[in-house]
Amino acid sequence: MKMNRATLNDIDVAYTVEGSGDPVVFVHGLAEDRHTWSGQQQALGGRYRGYACDLRGHGLTSLGQADGTLAQLGHDLLAFLERVTGPARVVGFSLGGTIALWAAAERPDLVRKSVVLGTSSVVGRAAVQFYQDRIAQAADTGSAAFRDALRADTEAGLHRQHASLGRIVDARLAAVGDGRGYVNAARAMMGLNAEPLTPRLARIETPVVVIGAEHDRFCPQKAATILLDALPGAAFLTIPEAGHLMNVDNPDAVTQALRQALAG
Repeated sequence: MKMNRATLNDIDVAYTVEGSGDPVVFVHGLAEDRHTWSGQQQALGGRYRGYACDLRGHGLTSLGQADGTLAQLGHDLLAFLERVTGPARVVGFSLGGTIALWAAAERPDLVRKSVVLGTSSVVGRAAVQFYQDRIAQAADTGSAAFRDALRADTEAGLHRQHASLGRIVDARLAAVGDGRGYVNAARAMMGLNAEPLTPRLARIETPVVVIGAEHDRFCPQKAATILLDALPGAAFLTIPEAGHLMNVDNPDAVTQALRQALAG
């Protein structure tokens, strides 16, 4: 897939495009980049034109004047929709799902449908401590301490054992780069403790599909229930035999769920 660039707000955004048809924008999670969605872009390319972009400070997208807020990341997504794709369905994983819901509440004219995987609208005190620890360690992403922490997080996000674990961790380290985008996004998520996204969900006028993984320890059923209670019209799908990193554990099931969610 060819890598493209667009100057949006104060950043230079890297993104890939695959397929033809109605536009779908894929938004990755923390410590990931656009490559997370390559399989789905290819598998769904016969029906949809899939766009996968690197978030601010991740992958090959510049950091700009990052302020550590969900609102800024949400406005980045809205700028992408306005300038690159036009109104589109948005698929977001974890951090990306939270951004997608924020954008859907802000601009229902641009977000035609939100499909969110492993997503939370509020974080508790344990999550705040987790983000604070990772922010401190990300001051030196080349250190053994950060690599070990990211490896541990990756293992905790998986339900199955993967012989390619080292390669998965390497890809995540590459997505993190110098760590500043990781820190920015972690601060945005940490902010959901003091200011949950949940009250804003009532403003969403377009369809939402919530996808959870059977063995997700980071965003368990409780997180999905909070979303579904706030979005009474939302649909819910489950990815079996998968942890939080469901697109690693069971990518075929994720692709099938997305087919159903995007078409429904």
